[in-house]
Amino acid sequence: MKKRQFLSTAALAGLSSAALTPAHAATAAGPTLLTITGAISKPNRGKLDPARDVMMVKQKISFEQAHAFDYAALAALPAITIKPTLEYDAKPHTLRGPLLLDVVQAAGARLNDDSRLILRAVDGYAAAVTVAQARAQRWIVATQMDGAPMALGGLGPLWALCEADKVPELAALPLAGRFGGAPWALYHIEVQA
Repeated sequence: MKKRQFLSTAALAGLSSAALTPAHAATAAGPTLLTITGAISKPNRGKLDPARDVMMVKQKISFEQAHAFDYAALAALPAITIKPTLEYDAKPHTLRGPLLLDVVQAAGARLNDDSRLILRAVDGYAAAVTVAQARAQRWIVATQMDGAPMALGGLGPLWALCEADKVPELAALPLAGRFGGAPWALYHIEVQA
């Protein structure tokens, strides 16, 4: 009887450790927060699936391959901190996340200064930024605001923006006009080479 209990316990322990192998680790990844499509060379998912990618279908996005990032993958990239004054309360806030160009390059983006990045929010709002602009203005994909992750339904969970206060052509605009090209609730980037 004790031998059977031992063998059962050992078998269950073996199954538990098998569940932690690298082959199974991929299934433990978090939900996709950002999908990069277009001129990329490091896809980690296949083409658009009309049953699973309903919002993308409704927003007329189409692709044969993509690179999907969950929160952990974005958090693993080197991050910087910016402190722009936001139009919503006219106060400076601390935003932190990886550089936009680091994110698209992690997906294997083929870039030159004239390449365009189409930034799309969950509500369908889209804005374009060139690679030269993203580099000069140090655009980030913010994952945190004031030390906490940003919530969906607020400005997050991701927000593509720069420190508008330090970009002369943006700082010259009224506060309400500085972030028109910076979509919050970012979920898709199309790389146009």
